[in-house]
Amino acid sequence: MDISWRREDGADLVLTLHVQPGAKRTEIQGVHDGALKVRLAAPPMDGKANQALLRFLAEAFGVGLRAVTLEHGQSARHKVVRIAVPVKRPDRQWMAELS
Repeated sequence: MDISWRREDGADLVLTLHVQPGAKRTEIQGVHDGALKVRLAAPPMDGKANQALLRFLAEAFGVGLRAVTLEHGQSARHKVVRIAVPVKRPDRQWMAELS
């Protein structure tokens, strides 16, 4: 099972993502080149896709928007996101579903 798309850093969780903006709906799609693929129902303009991604992850992990930080990939499809002290852990379910 390839779980290179997630790692724990103390109490934080760091995710490597491949983001596809402009999709019909926002969802986890699988793994793409070692990154968790996320489809976003937001256009890739004016930072709308990045904001939609951060909101999606904040809700999924049960944290406030300030707890989700885009560390790398501001204007790229390949992104690294840090979630500070996640309350919920849907990544564990995603790992089971994707294995």
